[in-house]
Amino acid sequence: MTYLPSFRLDGKVVLVTGASRGLGQHIALAAAEAGADIALAARRADLLELVAEGVTALGKRALPVPSDLTNVSEIQRMVDAVVEQFGRVDVLVNNAGTNIQQLGVDVTEDAWDSIMDLNVKGAFFAAQAVGRQMIDQGNGGRIINIASQMGEVGFYKRSAYCASKGALVQFSKVLAVEWAPYGIRVNAVGPTFIDSPLAQEMFADAEVRREALERIPIGRLGRMEEVAAGVVYLASEGADLVTGHHLLLDGGWTAW
Repeated sequence: MTYLPSFRLDGKVVLVTGASRGLGQHIALAAAEAGADIALAARRADLLELVAEGVTALGKRALPVPSDLTNVSEIQRMVDAVVEQFGRVDVLVNNAGTNIQQLGVDVTEDAWDSIMDLNVKGAFFAAQAVGRQMIDQGNGGRIINIASQMGEVGFYKRSAYCASKGALVQFSKVLAVEWAPYGIRVNAVGPTFIDSPLAQEMFADAEVRREALERIPIGRLGRMEEVAAGVVYLASEGADLVTGHHLLLDGGWTAW
């Protein structure tokens, strides 16, 4: 008898969207380190190639699939390319997302649509396409949607962003219920503010950084590898009992 289930991903095929840099890159490399072969999706083919080199350096296969997830027709093409190369998809990490900071009185239609098209529409239809593939495969799977603590709480200049992440959390719960009979676990991950290259411009504002840190009880920003660790956990057999859950990696922000 063993008391600790495996957190390894050996033999699995993991598709990561928004994988060209930042959090998506860290998730892809962490999954490869855990033993998975990795399909990488994002708009920038040149950046995907660099991440693919990192995956192969870890001894795993990598497939860059340049894709625009705001175009639903490209989503099915992306999934087809992964299946053609690897024969299946075992894990989808819906990481692609965007934010445009605007006060509620200033939110434009274009900004709202840009956020919703990628954060909600693109993520949903990627989950749908992969979910259909997993149902056809007949051996279950994992879908992990990168949401945010802002799917649970509000923060200024983020009305559209918070709405999008709340939607992501909610459709994760619905798909978890619908697809549980097929052995497919669907979860969301909710990071706090993360110390990443993409966040450096925002944290150049000393007031924003101060306020963020004051709201995180552990007293620091999150690290990208900490979010990647949560994703690898949810992708592993160690999380077999977890579905329909929003795993908050927030340093205690939402405990206030």
